Amino acid sequence: MAKKVVATLKKGTGKNFTKVIKMVKSEKSGSYTFKSEIVPNDNIKDFFSSK
Repeated sequence: MAKKVVATLKKGTGKNFTKVIKMVKSEKSGSYTFKSEIVPNDNIKDFFSSK
């Protein structure tokens, strides 16, 4: 299944998107969680600068 998704993203407009993963610290427990999204290449810096 994953191979089909990767192959689809490599064609055409799929190259304009990137999967990004950010580590976010929880205020209550102090533990870290991971936030992942697929964002356009133009918005990668905005994703990492936002909380």
